[in-house]
Amino acid sequence: MKHLRPTLFLAGLALSATGSLAQVAAPRSAPTGSGITDIMRAGPRLAPVNPSANPTPAAPQATPVQRSAEYIVALVNSEPVTNTDVQSRVSRILQENEEAARMPRAELTRLVLERMIDERAQLQQAKELGIKVDDLAVDQAEQTVARQNQLGVIELRNRIAAEGMTLESFRNDLRNQLMMTRLREREVESKVKVSDVEVDQYIREQRAGSEAKVAPNINIAQVLVTVPENATDAQVATLQQRAQSVAQRARNGEDFGKLAQEFSDSPDRANGGAMGMRSASRYPTLFIDSTKTTPVDGIVGPIRSGAGFHILKVLAKSQPGASDAVVTQTQVRHILLRNDPKRTTAQAVAQLAEFKTRIQNGTADFAGLARDNSQDASAKEGGDLGWTLPGQFVPEFEEAVNRLAPGQVSDPVVSRFGVHLIQVVGRREAKLSQAEQREAARAVLREKRLEEALQTWAQETRARAYVEYREPPQT
Repeated sequence: MKHLRPTLFLAGLALSATGSLAQVAAPRSAPTGSGITDIMRAGPRLAPVNPSANPTPAAPQATPVQRSAEYIVALVNSEPVTNTDVQSRVSRILQENEEAARMPRAELTRLVLERMIDERAQLQQAKELGIKVDDLAVDQAEQTVARQNQLGVIELRNRIAAEGMTLESFRNDLRNQLMMTRLREREVESKVKVSDVEVDQYIREQRAGSEAKVAPNINIAQVLVTVPENATDAQVATLQQRAQSVAQRARNGEDFGKLAQEFSDSPDRANGGAMGMRSASRYPTLFIDSTKTTPVDGIVGPIRSGAGFHILKVLAKSQPGASDAVVTQTQVRHILLRNDPKRTTAQAVAQLAEFKTRIQNGTADFAGLARDNSQDASAKEGGDLGWTLPGQFVPEFEEAVNRLAPGQVSDPVVSRFGVHLIQVVGRREAKLSQAEQREAARAVLREKRLEEALQTWAQETRARAYVEYREPPQT
């Protein structure tokens, strides 16, 4: 298995040495991402821990080496970046990224330093604007990392410690990345617009078979048979045989959704394993490469990843902007308690948790609670947001929606807007209306433009910062 990438969706900890230092990553690329769903879909995995290894922390380095490592390599608006900071990140990247390991160490160190300078500049701007991330949001992010690694939170923390990272450092990294994500949402995402003329041109190109086509939309369902870390060869063989048996039953015509509910270890088993219609670029590379030539209703696998064995079924394919485009639509409703000086985030979470208990006990109705308590414009509709498309919500909200089966209610979800209680009412595969086709095309164009805007914004943020490089001390 691969090393744990203790990054949500996160930019900093597993920087792609060959990627743009200012870019928000696509989920299929190396992990320089910006949103919770990115890392969830990319599926970073854990490194095996050698059971014979001594768990005692390594002894301190000899005094001359330690002394030479402790010096400032750069100042960002008077905030220091130390050689230890840079080398710690370089070491994590080399553990996590085989491509980076092929680079000259000096070049990788230079790229990491530049990235850390960019991050410091952005974090300083976020603090100046009063952007904050409370402990509950970090808790939620930690839970997301644990889920996507098929772990509980306690097990995740044990694995973080085994890889030489303190819990405090891990949570600080999560907090910083959430803070930068909220800064980007505020400073960039809200300002990116796509005109009707651009949408018209894009749709014409798609229908004419233009070479400028983007990745198709695809809906894949999976059955995941996890392989524990440190599994013996015999255990792996047994689990592989189980996966092969499930795959054969699927090929023989058994209901894939029921097989997923019975055998899958993935959180999406509640949805029959379906991950939803979305751009191929938002799936793991392994899944897309394995299903590239697979027709709709075709079965692939088992295929092996760091998580275990996957059996995949292609549920649907379509090209964005095409007249016959089909997507997974989800009917969602929510209750929102906004950030309020009179009510802490913890109090809002507690109130919504109490609402969930009442709903599950049958003593309250979701729509009624939404009408009486929600601070969103949808309150008068009982919190109903209607039939929604993939990518329509902020990452934290969408990640929660994707994990819910129809009828289920989420735990409280913290976002930059406040705290949400979410219910999925229904889910369907549907052809897009003409208006929805246009909105889907607009979303594709906006995402592309957003990547460009984020790069420009990051460069401008860096340019406004005072950066001073320091030479290493003379020995």
